[in-house]
Amino acid sequence: MKPGTFTHHAPRTLEEALAILAEVSNDEGRVIAGGQTLVPAMALRLARPNHLVDINGIEALRRFETDGAFLHIGACVRHAQLASAPVAGPLRELLRAVMRHIAHLPIRTRGTFCGSLANADGASEWCLVATTLDAHMQAQSIHGMRTIPAADFFQGYMTTALAPEEILTGARLPVLGPDTRFGFDEISRRAGDFAQAMCLAVFELQGGLMRQVRIGIGGVAGQALRAPQAEAACDGQPPAAALFKQVAAVAARNVEPTIGSSEAELDYRRALVRTSVERALARAARFTP
Repeated sequence: MKPGTFTHHAPRTLEEALAILAEVSNDEGRVIAGGQTLVPAMALRLARPNHLVDINGIEALRRFETDGAFLHIGACVRHAQLASAPVAGPLRELLRAVMRHIAHLPIRTRGTFCGSLANADGASEWCLVATTLDAHMQAQSIHGMRTIPAADFFQGYMTTALAPEEILTGARLPVLGPDTRFGFDEISRRAGDFAQAMCLAVFELQGGLMRQVRIGIGGVAGQALRAPQAEAACDGQPPAAALFKQVAAVAARNVEPTIGSSEAELDYRRALVRTSVERALARAARFTP
């Protein structure tokens, strides 16, 4: 199939894009950057926008730099660029490790980090990263800019706090210190498929003990989830395989999968969570900065 008719807008500045979106947002106006979800949906007539505001020509939205405390990722930064993020240390290695799991090469070279956040799929690797690291998203409209923490930004399956007239202009990830360890695990049927379950585990190793533990889980619900009970079970403990097995069981017991049509499938998802959390923690313990 082919998409329906639409008007293509190609602003050259952010101010121009915001003004256009303010005019067309109530007339099925949509923003497009990578288009890796929107374009296939349009081809199948599952999405029929009357206006596309194409932000690819806006140089300011290609910002990709660190100020020492945060890594700033503009709306037009592609997935593949995260493999060589302009930041040293564990955060760069984390982004490189996660990026390899995103779909396939053509999608990674065209799709964008912020586009993935705005799409807010519960199986999105970048949504898991943003949730686990407490990222902050920058939304802008003709009325000004606001910063939205990940905990408030993601509001369910493909639902965010963005208003129709707002553009997600960028995201900020905290730079991770040299004592940070991380581990990422993803379970899918085939390489490049949507995750059935995944886990990102991050902690600081101080005096041989785990501190500032963050455990994020994705692929099992409408949005990525934190695992506070599992985080608390790790905090202040030395890394150990037996502990990781116990913590993974805690995470599996407390997770509430929403993807699945039967109790058997929900139990299967919990089992995947247990495996993924245990693997991610073990990889974090082995990580060498």
